[in-house]
Amino acid sequence: MPHTLLVTGARAPVALHLTRLLSAAGHRVLLADSLHRPLAGYSRLHDGCHLIPSPRFAPEACAAALKQLIAQEGIGLVIPTCEEIFHLASFWQAGDMPCPLLAPPFPALMRAHHKGWFIEDCAAAGLAVPDTTLLTDRAGLERQMPHARDLVFKPAWSRFADQVLIRPKAAVVAGLRPSPKTPWIAQRFVAGEEICVYALASEGRLTALSPYRALLRAGQGAAIAFEPLQDPGIEDFVTRYIEATGWSGQISFDLMRLPDGSVLPLECNPRATSGLHFFSDGPEFTRALSGAGPILRPRSWPPMGSRLAVWLSNLGKFRSTAHLNVTITDIHHWPGDSLSKLTQLRGLLPIARQALRLRKSLIAASTHDIEWNGPEDQAAL
Repeated sequence: MPHTLLVTGARAPVALHLTRLLSAAGHRVLLADSLHRPLAGYSRLHDGCHLIPSPRFAPEACAAALKQLIAQEGIGLVIPTCEEIFHLASFWQAGDMPCPLLAPPFPALMRAHHKGWFIEDCAAAGLAVPDTTLLTDRAGLERQMPHARDLVFKPAWSRFADQVLIRPKAAVVAGLRPSPKTPWIAQRFVAGEEICVYALASEGRLTALSPYRALLRAGQGAAIAFEPLQDPGIEDFVTRYIEATGWSGQISFDLMRLPDGSVLPLECNPRATSGLHFFSDGPEFTRALSGAGPILRPRSWPPMGSRLAVWLSNLGKFRSTAHLNVTITDIHHWPGDSLSKLTQLRGLLPIARQALRLRKSLIAASTHDIEWNGPEDQAAL
């Protein structure tokens, strides 16, 4: 592994944790984000946090800034953590960036992120999948409307369960407007236990695996309290998908575990997710990141989460989940580098400002300037 590493998406808790793991392994870690003073920037373990242009709204300026930063700092590897990975992979396609990117080629990322294409690739690999139909026009939508109460509808390009409709009424589905530019999918509703997975891979070989279940979510989306689990069926699915796609880099999945113990894929997030927090040994994690050694699994298995996020999620609610703050280990704690709740709020402030300016929720605002909604959306910006 190179000595100097650049972690992007520094606004995310996973970027904070990745910084700590890499620093513990003896690496010099730099950070970059298009938001000023992001969360991971408050860590004591990085060697500089750099403000870069938005990869979504100013891609050429962002690519130029990254190229300059890599050259100036002698960066040997760039590690994306959030949806900026799609934009960065598109920059790296040109072949003139001065160091590697921890990601598969751009077309592979696109297929994994697209909720219809991901299911197609799972089926092509011989994996069991739920019936899934890609919707790109009104006619296709109308064919699904009589079965709406047995289906889940979601945008093909989306994150954090954004706009997901679970077994909706046909009248609600009638208001959707799928098109080639903004495709949707209709997926058979599957009853079971939803499982999340974070993994690392190198050239089609699984090198790290961290399955977990959400104890509490922000709405229908990101987990803010979660606990680890082990299941051979999950490892079999992840191994087969990674082998079939030749995957390299970070990858995450949402799966459904059925009553008979089998698993079905729901969607893929080709980036870091909360399962990363269950790794605590920096040198071991870095070896897995570089593709060396046996499959790495978390050594410690306490429930984890953000106590601040759990507390905020309970404001104004009749039914409290505040008891979780007694049972979870806070993801912001780290020996010699713990962040106070005040510091966490400071790290949230840039996202809150963006939410107020855009009149969006905190979750939607958290990815506004980095998210990837398909090539047609990007071309229209």
